Amino acid sequence: MLALLFVFDKLLPSISQQTQSFVVAKWQQLSLLQQELPTENSLPSPLPERNLTDTWGAARSQGRSHEGIDIFAPRNTPVRSTTQGVVSKVGENTLGGRVVVVVGPGGAGHYYAHLEDYADISPNDWVNQGDVIGYVGDSGNAKGTPTHVHYGIYINGSAVNPYPLLQKD
Repeated sequence: MLALLFVFDKLLPSISQQTQSFVVAKWQQLSLLQQELPTENSLPSPLPERNLTDTWGAARSQGRSHEGIDIFAPRNTPVRSTTQGVVSKVGENTLGGRVVVVVGPGGAGHYYAHLEDYADISPNDWVNQGDVIGYVGDSGNAKGTPTHVHYGIYINGSAVNPYPLLQKD
């Protein structure tokens, strides 16, 4: 490991800034994989609202079940990362609309959906717990519903209920 760090340090000045950012992000992702997954009551809410409701598993259209929780707040309320990690996606999909995914400790993917807009972040950026990553909205299949952020956690590609992991005090 030390030899790899030495080589990396010597190569860094000779590669482009974009390549440096990519390599650093991948290095950070690898270090995150060695950290522990979130545990019960260990994550802050992505919104200042603490009146959380467990909507995990609720029926959805087309026979789906809800793979996260919805936290309601006024449009454009800042959405904060619940974890430190590397931004893996800033983009759109049909159901979630505008979404951000942050890969955190243990490789858990933290999924924030139905955003109105994104903060000034890009894939491979490092974020700290509490950094603003977007703003509450109703994009995707939530268009026309009360504004909220859908928050989900995926571990090894499978959805897990984020509700028990969030601090409720």
